[in-house]
Amino acid sequence: MFPILAFVALTGLYGCTQQADNHEIAVAFYNCENFFDTVHNPAKEDEDFTPEGRYHYTQRIYEQKLHNIATVLQSMGGDDGPAMIGMAEVENNTVLTDLAHQPELAKRNYKYAWFDGPDPRGINVALLYNPKYFVMLGTEPLHVDLSAFAGKSLTRDVLHVYGILAGDTVDIFVNHWPSRRGGEDASDAKRATAAQVDKDAITTIMKNRPGAKIILMGDLNDNPTDNSITGILGAKAEPTDVTETGLYDPWTGIYKGAAGTESFRGSWNLFDQVIISGGFLANRNNKLRYDRAEIYRPDFIVDHYKGHDGEPHRSFVGTRWINGYSDHFPVILYLSNSKAN
Repeated sequence: MFPILAFVALTGLYGCTQQADNHEIAVAFYNCENFFDTVHNPAKEDEDFTPEGRYHYTQRIYEQKLHNIATVLQSMGGDDGPAMIGMAEVENNTVLTDLAHQPELAKRNYKYAWFDGPDPRGINVALLYNPKYFVMLGTEPLHVDLSAFAGKSLTRDVLHVYGILAGDTVDIFVNHWPSRRGGEDASDAKRATAAQVDKDAITTIMKNRPGAKIILMGDLNDNPTDNSITGILGAKAEPTDVTETGLYDPWTGIYKGAAGTESFRGSWNLFDQVIISGGFLANRNNKLRYDRAEIYRPDFIVDHYKGHDGEPHRSFVGTRWINGYSDHFPVILYLSNSKAN
């Protein structure tokens, strides 16, 4: 893992983060559903998302997709929006740069962390962040090795970002675990492998900095009650069961209440989650503490067509563009800065 080097002076960090003292801090995650540009990358299997490809992904559609995603991000998290947004199914830095410059988002001056990973389709995870609230100190990709499995052996890397969020030191892990293609049971071990990558990295951090504040977010392709989360990560559903070196998953009760972020064959899954370490519950440094979590589903991103009523208003049906947003709802976790209390 990268060395933790505070190469920005602490006085500068305070100057960049003190504006957040009286703000609730929103941390979001959004699977943006096939957020490609229109240019074919010869090293990737992205031909479908070109003007000549199966999706007839023209510049006009790309520009509309940019506008649609920007509209969702602009609408969430209050006037300043989320301090950071983990993203999945983002092709490259071109898409991220174009998104940050959309009129809906430009005044927030979003920056991003991103690596070109090994996924054969060319989809990656990224972290979009507002430098008013977050100063990035380091970032690295963590490889998920699936070579022991038959068939597809490449998947998305985990993005690890380290920095200062509203005056508090945090580590962020952005994930997009292997899909359930081939069935849940057949693919379970692949997601367990991805979960172990997170667990190993978090364990190392906790040994060096007990009680560290850690945010694990992503499209995990597993629900809060599945073994990859409850067993491998060891995430707990009740705050009282969480130690300072453990993890808290606030989505379990929401999921058991029959809510979800994506629907498959009429059944809801809550694959999109933001999980936090016990440091946000104990808050011994009197800085950021956990407040609440929600699935973000304003009416304009909800489908109201017969047979899909209440589901996310997705971008495509089959290969046909329907001018939607994503096949997932975003999720938001809110942190409170204790100086505001």
